[in-house]
Amino acid sequence: MRRTITLFILLGSVGLLRAQQPDSTVADPIPTDLLEDFLQNSGAESGDFDLNGQFDLLAAFQKRPLNINRCDEADLRELGLLNDIQINNLMQYRNVAGPFLALYELQVIPGFDLPLIRRILPYLSTGGDLDDFQASLLEMISDGRNEVQLRWSRVLEEQAGYAQPESAQSYLGDPNQLFLRWRHTYYNRLSLGITAEKDRGEAFFKGNNSKGFDFYSAHFFLNNYRKKLKSLALGDFNASFGQGLILFSGFSTGKSAYSTLVKRNARNLRPYASANEANYLRGAGITYALNSNLDLTAFVSSRLRDGNLTGLDTLDEEVANFSSFIDAGFHRTAREIEDKNSVRQNLGGLSLQYQNGGYRLGLNNVYHRFDKALTLTPQPYNRFFFQGQSLFNSSLDYSARWGNVNAFGETAWSDNGAVATINGLLMTLDRRVDAALVYRHYPRNYQALGASAFGETDGGRNEEGLYMGLELRPRTGWTVNAYYDVWRHPWLRFQADAPSRGTEWRLRLTYEKRRRMRAFVELRQENKEENSFENATAYNFLTPTRLLQLRTYVSNQVSKALELRTRADWGYWDDGVGPQEFGFAVVQDVIVHPIGFPLSFSTRFALFDTDSYNVRFYYYENDLLNTFSIPPYYNRGSRFYFNLRYRPVSALTIEARFAQTFWSNQTEIGTGLEAINGQVRTQVSAQVKYVF
Repeated sequence: MRRTITLFILLGSVGLLRAQQPDSTVADPIPTDLLEDFLQNSGAESGDFDLNGQFDLLAAFQKRPLNINRCDEADLRELGLLNDIQINNLMQYRNVAGPFLALYELQVIPGFDLPLIRRILPYLSTGGDLDDFQASLLEMISDGRNEVQLRWSRVLEEQAGYAQPESAQSYLGDPNQLFLRWRHTYYNRLSLGITAEKDRGEAFFKGNNSKGFDFYSAHFFLNNYRKKLKSLALGDFNASFGQGLILFSGFSTGKSAYSTLVKRNARNLRPYASANEANYLRGAGITYALNSNLDLTAFVSSRLRDGNLTGLDTLDEEVANFSSFIDAGFHRTAREIEDKNSVRQNLGGLSLQYQNGGYRLGLNNVYHRFDKALTLTPQPYNRFFFQGQSLFNSSLDYSARWGNVNAFGETAWSDNGAVATINGLLMTLDRRVDAALVYRHYPRNYQALGASAFGETDGGRNEEGLYMGLELRPRTGWTVNAYYDVWRHPWLRFQADAPSRGTEWRLRLTYEKRRRMRAFVELRQENKEENSFENATAYNFLTPTRLLQLRTYVSNQVSKALELRTRADWGYWDDGVGPQEFGFAVVQDVIVHPIGFPLSFSTRFALFDTDSYNVRFYYYENDLLNTFSIPPYYNRGSRFYFNLRYRPVSALTIEARFAQTFWSNQTEIGTGLEAINGQVRTQVSAQVKYVF
């Protein structure tokens, strides 16, 4: 009776939630902050994120929402919009109170505030999910959703690689970038498709690419097809085990403003439909239910990868080894073409997963084999890196739920005897307080070629650290996120010629007022030891560096058709040797989406002024559909872009984009063959997407 009365009270707040129902799509269902933080932590110039599959999956759930009364934890993780604490609290509430009577009951679950509920409501229901029917493979193929996507892009200014086409060092193709994808999906049950891409500077229907595009990818993927066959992957796919200590492919989050989002949760097998030419497997994989509690996942992959070839076999004069993989995927010059598909990588994996209620235990194995030996150029920092032709890894991962506490972790072994481990706790300390605690120990000699575990550096090696995260919701609409991370590297690293250590902390205060306004202020500081190059000695020594950044953001939904977003960043970097470096950036976005009108647009104007690349700011940009642009803003200048989207009918979307960056303190942009003689870099893009 009490629950029924509570439900009526919650239904009285339906007006607070009704405004969230979208006409077609929900804006920014995946926090773009995660992508910015990923690049900030990695120090990369750009990222090629495999998020197309996640957006396609959300579109499928929007058409046939997930039944929260019948789904399991894996289904909620696949949704990608809830962290493990929220999933844990939802499952705990359902176990105690029974099935949900209505979606508005989510408000009584700790960790589910109104902004989160508005974001996830389009994808959830209390009945009628995919388990209510069993379609045959023929029905899935004949009744599914087809999508054709064609994209074109180029830089308007002439770059050095195109200036002298007859030169052996120049690009062999034109400056146009082309992307083509056809994909057929049946909700989240079936996915099959073909992806093709030509990068700027690559030949097209000539030279080394006489068959057209430089990169082709195809996949066939079944998900939850009957009770026994949970997954079947043919062609190109992704595979992930545990917390990423032996294998994790696809995008994974690290330290971010979402301070309790620290646990890896990807399914063992997933379809691959991206144009990233490095981060995928090619072969076959299957997840099969041996019984109601035990699943078996097995896969094999054999594919060619780009590599730096370095030696000759004295007997047959063939290349005998390589020094590194090349993951950029560019094949524009004769040298890049020579390295294309030069190394064959064979990969096999086997995993047994046992689950019973809130307890899960997994035993994972991965084996790598190359047709050439990996022989690194000797450097002190890479002394313990893997070298050779084969590598075997095993791991044991676990997850256990007791009330409002979720413990998780993975312990892994490499065939040189090294053992690495990561263990964590996710806790709901109070209805308004969540906490995360993660300890990691990755020895300097641990070797795993597919690792992508939580930490300060990538690769799951040479690091020991402790992370503490906290999320508080003191009042409706207010959220406080904070974390503190301390770590040490027991051996040398690139640009750190001695064992080193570091700390990082972040504090963010966020306020959301229904769907009309979102604002936050954030302060972040990172201290770590790196080489000091400006000294009078003949060798490098470590010096403590400090990066401090202040970020403010306001998003205002002026009307249903107009949204304004304003952001300002300030920061400084100091190594204790040279002068302090400062920088700031100010960004204004305007997003116009007229109701009932087929034309919409978004635009940005930004000003930035930083002393160097050390004080850079990453900004997510609205781009063409299923395209992600996150350039770093540094040096002195301005940036402008304008996106135009025309949707005459629901099945057809036509888009165009103009983006230009002006640097006032330099006369040449870029280096090498990408160099532009001038102060402006302009990129234009267009895309057609048809769904039938």
